Amino acid sequence: MEQSVGRVETRFATLDGEFVTHRGEVIPEVTLAYEMYGELNERRDNLVLAFHALTGSQHAAGWNESVEGVEGRWTDEVYLGWWDGFIGPGKAIDTDQFAVMCVNYLGGCYGSTGPSSIDPATGEPWGSRFPQLALIDVVDSQVRLLHHLGIERLHAVVGGSVGGLMCAAIASKYPDLVSTVIPVAAGLEVTSLQVLHNFEQMFAIVTDPEFKGGDYYPGPGPELGLALARMVGHKTFVSIDALRERARNEIIRRENLGGYEVGHPLESYMLHQGQKFVQRFDANTYLRIMTLWQQFDLIGEVGVGGESMTDLLARCSHQRWHAFTIDSDVCFYPDEQEHMVGVLKAAGVPVRRFTVHSDKGHDSFLTEPELFTALMRDALT
Repeated sequence: MEQSVGRVETRFATLDGEFVTHRGEVIPEVTLAYEMYGELNERRDNLVLAFHALTGSQHAAGWNESVEGVEGRWTDEVYLGWWDGFIGPGKAIDTDQFAVMCVNYLGGCYGSTGPSSIDPATGEPWGSRFPQLALIDVVDSQVRLLHHLGIERLHAVVGGSVGGLMCAAIASKYPDLVSTVIPVAAGLEVTSLQVLHNFEQMFAIVTDPEFKGGDYYPGPGPELGLALARMVGHKTFVSIDALRERARNEIIRRENLGGYEVGHPLESYMLHQGQKFVQRFDANTYLRIMTLWQQFDLIGEVGVGGESMTDLLARCSHQRWHAFTIDSDVCFYPDEQEHMVGVLKAAGVPVRRFTVHSDKGHDSFLTEPELFTALMRDALT
């Protein structure tokens, strides 16, 4: 029977020594915020590492009303874990069998060291001085956290969207760390359409006069730019049919936007999405995570030699991959998972592909656990 993991708390760990990024920049001290659900077994090898998506957090399951140091952003929208329908006793990732861990990304704004954190050298927020990150930096920091906690082996890694890119990166750079790899609604590369959508969002933020080059603390920052970025991104996360359905009962907020008055339910819905997002997220963090997605280069970042994706993924031939497709996804189109499976097969990696039929689009992996549960259980066991 499915149950909740109940009330949970965020934990914090400071890594030993400085952290050197993929580009050679140094962060003298890194703290990562994380949550764990379920219990590690005696061998400490039943851990499932879950990677969150673009604007997620370490709070994947259960109920958490506050996180130390991020009270202003910890709105009631995030009290319930973003994957609560997937993680818990009897659920897709069954905490009666597995321990589950989720970590706020390096560069994040929910307790991990990021642009809004205090730079110990100055006593002021990092702001624009916080290094640009590669996706592999996030993976490396989490592997260091695992070692810090005495965990040398993972049962599985799982993640949707950007989290699925993290799965591919950790599996190929640390092939002996993990045996089961479950990327959901993801791919192996950045598509041209993603580059365009991502650039539009970053442009919206950096051209907002309140961005101030990234040094807007303690002020509100580029709220209009961040809201616009969210609106641009949101339309790729939710199918048009789902957007129309959600907006059907939307109360039209007749706001005057510089002479244009909002007058359509879809306009009102999207404006509401942007406005509530700026309350819970930091613009600099959005830029850092968006940039590591925009510039993602699996071959270049893993850096283990080989001239092709097939050469790189041949290191994963002892692993089992399970690629999930959402047939209405317009963020990571089904073609991306088809390409992933083809490359994995060419590299000799055992892989299965599951297609979830949904009218909800990319966000189905967050909102419709009933479509994934049986398949994900099978993939994990």
